[in-house]
Amino acid sequence: MSKSVLGSIIILFTAVVQLACSYDSAAYKDPHYVDNRTTMVHLFEWKWKDIAEECERFLGPMGFAGVQVSPISENLIIENRPWYERYQPISYKIITRSGNESEFKDMVARCNTVGVRIYVDVVINHMTGDADPAIGTGGSIAEPKKRLYPAVPFGPDDFNNPCGINDYNNGIEVRNCDLSGLHDLNQGKEYVREKIVEFLNHAIELGVAGFRVDAAKHMWPGDLEAIYGRLKVLRSDVFGANERPFIFQEVIDLSGGEGVNKREYNRLGCVIEFSFGIQLGRIFRGWAPMRDLRNWGFQDRGLLPTRDVIAMIDNHDNQRGHGAGGNAILNYKAARLYKMAVAFMLAHPYGHPRIMSSFDFANPSQGPPADNKQNILSPDPITGDLPNGADANFCGHGWVCEHRWSPIYGMVGFRNVVQDSTLIHWWSNGGNQIAFSRGNRGFVAFNGEYGVDLKETLQTGMEPGDYCDVISGRKVGGKCTGKSVRVKDDGTAYVEVLKDEADGVLAFYTQTKL
Repeated sequence: MSKSVLGSIIILFTAVVQLACSYDSAAYKDPHYVDNRTTMVHLFEWKWKDIAEECERFLGPMGFAGVQVSPISENLIIENRPWYERYQPISYKIITRSGNESEFKDMVARCNTVGVRIYVDVVINHMTGDADPAIGTGGSIAEPKKRLYPAVPFGPDDFNNPCGINDYNNGIEVRNCDLSGLHDLNQGKEYVREKIVEFLNHAIELGVAGFRVDAAKHMWPGDLEAIYGRLKVLRSDVFGANERPFIFQEVIDLSGGEGVNKREYNRLGCVIEFSFGIQLGRIFRGWAPMRDLRNWGFQDRGLLPTRDVIAMIDNHDNQRGHGAGGNAILNYKAARLYKMAVAFMLAHPYGHPRIMSSFDFANPSQGPPADNKQNILSPDPITGDLPNGADANFCGHGWVCEHRWSPIYGMVGFRNVVQDSTLIHWWSNGGNQIAFSRGNRGFVAFNGEYGVDLKETLQTGMEPGDYCDVISGRKVGGKCTGKSVRVKDDGTAYVEVLKDEADGVLAFYTQTKL
C-alpha cells in the first residue's frame, strides 16, 4: 500500500470519527414549536394555497403547532393519479399537483407568521419505478429503465445495483435493494449526497422547520448522518440563531427483531413510532382492556423513549392497509373509536403527537379529490361554530378534515395547556372505563364499554368551578356549546359519558372554566 493511499485512508477515517463525535442528535429533535404549542397535523395532499389559508383561519387560532405537507419534489405522473405517485420523484424541482415553488414559499411564510411550522415529507431513498413514458408534474422527462433522470441529473452510477427486497431480516438487502420496484439511490456516493443536501437546504432557505424522511429504514444510518450533518441551520429571522432542522424518520419496526432496528435511527433524530398506534388501536377496538393503559408510556411496550418519538394513531399508509398494523389500525371510518384513540394520544404526555387529516377513499390507491382534469379540489370547510365531528365529511369535496372535528381540535387545546403536568388520579372500572388528570390543569374520562354508561363521581384534581367539555363543544362567550362539568370544593366531579354518545370521551382543562 502506497503512503499516499494510506494517508488518504487516515484522513478519511479521521473525518468520519470527527463527524460521529460532533453530531448532536438532540439538535435535530427540537420541532421549534412556538407559544407552548404541541401538536402537528398531516394535511395529506392539500394544495399549498389551501394550507396557507388553513394556517391563518384555523390552525393558528386553534393552537396547532405545525403541518406536515406532502412531498414537494416533482413526481412521476401515473395513470389515474394515485396518491402514491407523490412518492416517485423524477427531479428535485418544487412543482407538484399541490403547487409550484412560489406558492410553496408563500405558504411557508404565511404559516410561520401565525406560529404554524412547516415540515416537508422528503423522498430521498429512491426515484421512480419503471415507466414509459416517464413525465413529471413539471414536465421533466426521464428514462427510468436506464436509470436516467436528467432533471437532477442522476445516471446509472448513482444507484445501487438492481435487486428486490425478499427478506426483511436481511438489513443489507433492505437498504441496498429496490423498495417495491423503486430505483434505489446510493446515498453512500458523494455526488448523490450533494444533490440531496442541495434539495433539503433549498427547502430550509424557504423557511421550513424540518423534514419527515420517507423510507429512512431503507437507507444506511451512516449515510443519513452524513446528510443531516451537512444541512444548513434554519433561518435565523424565523427560528433564531443556529437552530437545526427537526428530523423525524419513517422506520417501520414493530418487533425489534427485523434486520433493521428503529434504535439505529433515534440516535440521528426522532423516529415515527408505528407500534404506538397499533397498540392503541388494539385496545380501543376492545381486543385488550383499557385498564392496561394505566402505565402506558412508563413501562416496556417496545416503544422508543418519549423524547425521540412522533406518535400517531394512523398515517397515510397504514390507514389504507399498507405499512403495518393491519386491522388494528383505526382511522376516520370508525369515527367513535378513532376520536377516543386520538383523544388519549393528546391527553397522555408520551411523544410528539401528529394528527392525520385525510380525504375519503373507497380503494387504497385512490388519489385526492380532483376535477375531471385531475386538478386537486380545495377543501371547503364550514366556518363559524364548527360541528362536533359526527359527520366525517363535513369539510366538503371529499375531504375528511379530522383536525376540524371538535373532539380532536379540542384536545389539541387540552395538550397545549397541560404540557408536562404529571399524570395523576388514575381511575378505572377494571375494564374499559378510565379517567385521569394531568396535574391540576386538565381531566379526561373515556367510556369504552359497549352498552354501558359511565356515571361516576371522580377526583379531578381541578379547582372548584364549572368547566366546558371540549369534546362535545367549547367555551364561547362565557358559555358552553356542549356539556359542562361542575367540580366541587374537594376536587371531585360527577362525570357522565353515556353509551350512545358519539364520542365516548369527556375532557376539560383550566382555560375552559366559566
